[in-house]
Amino acid sequence: MILITENAAKHALRIMTENEIDTASAGVKVGVKAGGCSGLNYVLDIVETPADNDRVFVQNGVRVFVDPKSYLYLSGTEVDYESTMTGGGFKFQNPNAKRSCGCGTSFAV
Repeated sequence: MILITENAAKHALRIMTENEIDTASAGVKVGVKAGGCSGLNYVLDIVETPADNDRVFVQNGVRVFVDPKSYLYLSGTEVDYESTMTGGGFKFQNPNAKRSCGCGTSFAV
């Protein structure tokens, strides 16, 4: 399962509402792609529907979609949203990561 904190869910729902995206069918697509200084980058997008083979979870009122390949690397990951004086963004706490880069956007397993 991919966990979305209440704070991250509120932020995702706000983005969907501001962009007039139907929150009943849309969700947060979480995945990985090759790249970054540690080998894999986290990817997070708001999408209107899941892909046919996506796993679908509901956390704090938000639908979460993850493709099977990414799920291998992200199972058990918690997605949070942090706001700081210099900005903010979604943060990943991945129990599968053996090492991460300093900025927290890439990891290795």
